[in-house]
Amino acid sequence: MTKPIDIVIPIFDRLTALDAVGPYETLQRLPGATVTFIGGKTGEYRTENGFLGITSDATYADKPTPDVVVVPGGVGTREAMHDDELLDWLRSVHDTTKFTTSVCTGSLVLGAAGLLDGLTATTHWGAYDVLERTGATPTGTRVVEHLEQRIITAAGVSSGIDMALRLSALLVDDVAAKAMQLMIEYDPQPPFDVGSIEKSNDEVMARLIEYSQDKD
Repeated sequence: MTKPIDIVIPIFDRLTALDAVGPYETLQRLPGATVTFIGGKTGEYRTENGFLGITSDATYADKPTPDVVVVPGGVGTREAMHDDELLDWLRSVHDTTKFTTSVCTGSLVLGAAGLLDGLTATTHWGAYDVLERTGATPTGTRVVEHLEQRIITAAGVSSGIDMALRLSALLVDDVAAKAMQLMIEYDPQPPFDVGSIEKSNDEVMARLIEYSQDKD
């Protein structure tokens, strides 16, 4: 009989959808896994631009001992960094999790909870300075593991799928992870090679800044 794996994704207003949904789409297919979106309250939370709602089906109090936590990022993490209920819950559940993880600026929330003190960690490249102020040492590595501390952080948005595949291997085995990758047909072949700041240029950066201002 497959041992149950209780995975929770805490959500909040102005999160980035793919940060949560990418890992969900991968991990919910693991044998024995359940994935629950949770929050300070049950009900709908809206993503950064307000176009999409994601429903919290349980509260923090309903999930005192999850096996895995995946904290997504988004503009809303800046407020979440000061959400005492969320931070206290993270500190408490981390005592017994198999893995406490984050995607993108979700690592800022882990840092605010004191879980990244003295550790290398990653986040979206635009938030390295904020991450550093939480006591972590930022790195551009796409997925950063500290298995002894049971902490894994992933960089910007799409890297959450990479992290979820790594979690699949850690929770089950490599073949399970490969099966999950094939199931979701995760075979990236982007039409442009500008997925990191090192590959960017001034023209692309100027447009990114313009679009970011429009979004806020």
